[in-house]
Amino acid sequence: MKFYIIIPTFNEEKFISLTLQSLLDQTVLPQKIVVVNDNSTDKTEEIVKKFTELHSWITIVNITSQDIHLPGSKVIQAFQKGLDTLDEVYDFIVKADADLIFPKNYFEKIILHFKSDNSIGMVGGFAYIEKNNNWILENLTDKDHIRGAFKSYRKETFKQIGGLKAAMGWDTVDELLCKYYNWKIVTDATLKVKHLKPTGSNYSKEARYKQGEAFYSLGYGLFITTIAATKLAWMKKKPLLFLDYLKGFWKAKLGNKPFLVTNDQAKFIRKYRLQKMKKKLI
Repeated sequence: MKFYIIIPTFNEEKFISLTLQSLLDQTVLPQKIVVVNDNSTDKTEEIVKKFTELHSWITIVNITSQDIHLPGSKVIQAFQKGLDTLDEVYDFIVKADADLIFPKNYFEKIILHFKSDNSIGMVGGFAYIEKNNNWILENLTDKDHIRGAFKSYRKETFKQIGGLKAAMGWDTVDELLCKYYNWKIVTDATLKVKHLKPTGSNYSKEARYKQGEAFYSLGYGLFITTIAATKLAWMKKKPLLFLDYLKGFWKAKLGNKPFLVTNDQAKFIRKYRLQKMKKKLI
């Protein structure tokens, strides 16, 4: 299977070479890697160019967007710039962060999953972070969710869900839309990806409200948002984030922020979320 990888990056001079080298060390190589350098002020561009000089199938795209690091919109806008440079001669496409080390057989196994069942739309592994010299699971989500740091999409699935939404919550709405269109999502616990920079380490106070706005824009409603906000704040071990999430939700609701999904999709999402909650309670 042919696959392309797009890596949005901003000031990743510490990690980007490790990420690219781990991709070069794969047992199955991608046909193309595009690094989208979004207004970096460090040596990111210089480092990436050393790789492009040695490998013609690795390219760099330089763009300039807003300086503030808001989760969702900035990274997906950069991803889209990379996507615009590619043709559609691929079987699946990958969105990857610039602070990862992939195990050598990562994409070999991703391909095996896609080949095993044509109804599988998305595949991914799990993120591990270093703590006290040990690599431990970055346990921020359910085990059936693929982290936004490394997502592989079958081309047909990617097209049907309308690509990626340039907003906080993009890496949740993509999976919910997969479910809506009856695609399967596979997470492989044997694929342990080293995440070199903890999630949210660069986020501002304003960015925290964005999570609550995302809950609203996914059509969750207040009840599901309250439960989701409680769970996420607990998993992050920062209880006061719950208040930030609810503030973000009400900010979006009072401002009539548009949904990322249609009304029918929002109804499906609420029903799906409630069913998952009931299963956990039972």
